[in-house]
Amino acid sequence: MQQNEILMRAAINLANVNIEKGGGPFGAVVVYQGEIVGRGANEVTLQNDPTAHAEVLAIRDAAQTLGHYDLSNCVLYTSCEPCPMCLGAIYWSRIKTVYYGNNRKDAAAAGFDDDFIYRELELPMAQRSILMQPLLGEEALDNFKRWTKKEDKTAY
Repeated sequence: MQQNEILMRAAINLANVNIEKGGGPFGAVVVYQGEIVGRGANEVTLQNDPTAHAEVLAIRDAAQTLGHYDLSNCVLYTSCEPCPMCLGAIYWSRIKTVYYGNNRKDAAAAGFDDDFIYRELELPMAQRSILMQPLLGEEALDNFKRWTKKEDKTAY
């Protein structure tokens, strides 16, 4: 059996176990040098946390295990194509390769339709369903000015 298939089955198994615990049907593992260093299953309803998606939890777990936020040497295996939020977390973690089982159409057919988010992102802010209103931009800009001048910062 190929290593990729074994690791994908680990993600799929996390999803199956999670369903039995009352969670969502999504699982993910982060792999570093052939070893699983992060695991996650969708716990949105279990934790009452809309950000507790499998990929986000697996990334958090891997970063804690490895002691670093840069996961560029890791691979993510997830039971389903990542949603926009998870995709953002994947980019921020610098993971370069993602293997996924189901796609977003499969997820939509099971009641997990995130296509509206993709459509919203294509719209100008003024046309989106969520009001995005700038406020105190000049005042908030001071944070960035302070950050750029800070000599002992950890850039990421």
